[in-house]
Amino acid sequence: MTEPIYPGGHIAAVELQIDQVTAMTPSEATATVRCILGPVRLGARFNHIRDSAEVIDLELTQIHAYFGRSVDELDPVHTALVTLQGAGVQLLTSATPGSGWQSIQGVNPPP
Repeated sequence: MTEPIYPGGHIAAVELQIDQVTAMTPSEATATVRCILGPVRLGARFNHIRDSAEVIDLELTQIHAYFGRSVDELDPVHTALVTLQGAGVQLLTSATPGSGWQSIQGVNPPP
């Protein structure tokens, strides 16, 4: 994945690891995730599932961390309940012993 660099050298690449998909509609998914690369900010766009050729176009629209408190960003190694909207939500899967963890990769919105 090519990491875009914004003015001032800010690298905006981000990655979330999916633990459990808790709710899903045709255009929206709610999932428990862990931030692997970030911090991940509201408005981040995800366009790639690690180790997959499938195409996604998801926007991070909500982050609930720290006992359900709504926050604007999620720092690395922290977990949260997030909402993702867009094309490809049906491709998101919960972690299982057989399949391991699914990771989605993307970029933060410009600062």
